[in-house]
Amino acid sequence: MNTTNELIQFVKARRNQLELTQQELAERAGVGLRFVRDLEQGKESLRLDKVNQVLALFGHKMGPVKIEDRDEL
Repeated sequence: MNTTNELIQFVKARRNQLELTQQELAERAGVGLRFVRDLEQGKESLRLDKVNQVLALFGHKMGPVKIEDRDEL
């Protein structure tokens, strides 16, 4: 599973656990509804600061993830 899919599944699962609509999540995170929809649909170009605003509600933030099959520079 790639990082994008993990992020999508994490946000959807946490939102559903807390019984929040996309609109409610957007309001609590201080982002727009369109952003939450784009995030949950896997849009490739999202602002990291806004992703972190959403993740902060769940006690998380984005960070670097090692790509296992990549040579070091």
